[in-house]
Amino acid sequence: MLLRGVKVVEFASYIAAPAAACMLGDWGADVIKVERPGGDAMRAAFADVKSELRGNPTFDMDNRGKRAVVLDISKPEGRDALAKLAADADVFITNVRAGALKRAGLDYDALKAANPRLVYAMVTGYGLEGPDAHKPGFDVTAFWARSGVASMTTPKGMDPFMIRSGFGDHITALSTVAAIMAGLFDRERTGQGRMVATSLLASGVYTMGSDLSVQLKFGRVASMRTRDQSINPIANMFKSAEGRWFLHNPRGGGSGDWIKFCDVAARPDLVDDERFKTGKDRRANSPALIAELDMAFADLPFEEIARRLDAADLVWSPLQTPADVAADPQVAASGVLVQVEDGEGGTYPSPAAPMRFPGADVAVRPRSPTLGEHTRQVLAELGYEAEAIEAMYAEGAAA
Repeated sequence: MLLRGVKVVEFASYIAAPAAACMLGDWGADVIKVERPGGDAMRAAFADVKSELRGNPTFDMDNRGKRAVVLDISKPEGRDALAKLAADADVFITNVRAGALKRAGLDYDALKAANPRLVYAMVTGYGLEGPDAHKPGFDVTAFWARSGVASMTTPKGMDPFMIRSGFGDHITALSTVAAIMAGLFDRERTGQGRMVATSLLASGVYTMGSDLSVQLKFGRVASMRTRDQSINPIANMFKSAEGRWFLHNPRGGGSGDWIKFCDVAARPDLVDDERFKTGKDRRANSPALIAELDMAFADLPFEEIARRLDAADLVWSPLQTPADVAADPQVAASGVLVQVEDGEGGTYPSPAAPMRFPGADVAVRPRSPTLGEHTRQVLAELGYEAEAIEAMYAEGAAA
């Protein structure tokens, strides 16, 4: 457990910040999740779905292994308890808006005064400065829409579409973990903590950085094209006789993969077709070439296509559904899932953080906590006497 002995206090909700804290917990940190009365909104993620579905895997994925505390920071006793937690922590991670933190006396300057070694991680929608820094942001707004990801992934002439749940949040969580680890490393050298900051907007801009760098340099960038208008017709998706899709991505430079791909499709004649002789020709006649290849692959079973692609050492992949991913032996073998205790003596698989530490990987993680499950335990560890804890419960400062 690489982060054994590191104490993380998470005062956050939804996905990006809790997911970052979860990764630190997976690596051995003691993560204390502080929620306001009523709890993290993600606890209700499956409240309206069919009753036969038990559990909340969306919440559980980002909160496994944590200890849960409920404090009402609108009450002095609740606010003071959270400040005491931060005073004894290595990392404080939050996505509460800066103004609210300042008013509560939980901003970086206030917590640093009591704990100069604290690494204080701020996760925001739009950053810490600028005219929109105060605005609320979700990954669908700040990451997907505002950063340009949505427009750059929508094919020309088509309506934009919504992002899948947590897509931008989990990318932002990765950047947040990187920032926190850099802060901890710097603290080892200097003895001082620091604030580190990430945002959904910045993560979106960086995610689309390859395209956006072209926009910034040249003032324009190529739009996303529909499948039949692909600039490189064989960098595309094709369908087998059974209707299974696969994606082929040719290596850059030369025509070697073009020739091999025609052999895979059992259409070597396309290589000498005047319409497709050069890369420029293939680009100019992209719809016609894609139509020819579609007809060719429609006559071939998927397993035969896969065998030929592998024999030719081409770069390809099946287009998998979530059910396909769950059953994929490579997914299981490569360590991208972790087993989580179900609270009933068994375990179930859940997505793991994408980093591996061979020899130090954790096979099983504890379940996510119920709301306020560890409030009394954590307050006692802070030095609160039993009578004081009961008083906080009676006043609504803790739950």
